[in-house]
Amino acid sequence: MSLQNKNALINHENSEAMRLNKFLSEASVCSRRQADVLIEKGEVTVNGVVAQMGTKVTKNDKVMLRGKEVKINQKLILLAVNKPKGIVCTTSKKDKDNIVDFIGYPTRIYPIGRLDKESEGLILMTNYGALSDKIARGINGHEKEYIVKVNKKITEDFLSQMRNGVPILDTVTRRCKVEKLGPYEFKIILTQGLNRQIRRMCEYLGYRVVALKRIRIMNIRLNHLKVGQYRNVTKEELETLKGLLGE
Repeated sequence: MSLQNKNALINHENSEAMRLNKFLSEASVCSRRQADVLIEKGEVTVNGVVAQMGTKVTKNDKVMLRGKEVKINQKLILLAVNKPKGIVCTTSKKDKDNIVDFIGYPTRIYPIGRLDKESEGLILMTNYGALSDKIARGINGHEKEYIVKVNKKITEDFLSQMRNGVPILDTVTRRCKVEKLGPYEFKIILTQGLNRQIRRMCEYLGYRVVALKRIRIMNIRLNHLKVGQYRNVTKEELETLKGLLGE
């Protein structure tokens, strides 16, 4: 590599430097994985030099993709979506029922976490990867609230076991809040996100989930948002959310 190329592609010591694939993702161009493919194909340049894997950039660098300049969109997009049953929380175009196509938002956004295909309710979508990562980390203990209907009458023993932990997926679920709402319906607040957790917990105790709806993620509530619709998270909600995330 020439000295000019080395100087142009050198990793910046600036604290604001980020990897190029993350930069392209934050700019709502593509996913990090797709960005790696574009970089490997030589379709991305930094300051006029063809980029390499691992290149870092700052806001002062000029990033070009196929001859067009790429800039990070400074406007944060955060949507609250009422996902219907049958829609999959993925960005993959291979799945015709993916949530991105269903929403049809004019700029690139992606879901934060997952809500299984058979379930409905609140899913957050954003264009900002750092926010997505912080919210999605179940280890942080962020609350998620659900309304669940099951196929037979709920007993006090069932509620107690759900609250105190159920062995699934080679672990025991964390203690959680569970409240009976009716003979076949209960509310549950989780602070972890195991795969199909509520369904697996119920199945272990001999129950089958008939309907599952998420109504809250941290401080953001579904409220009266109709199925299939979305709204922008309010400024007040966002400020509270940032506080909960420690920002």
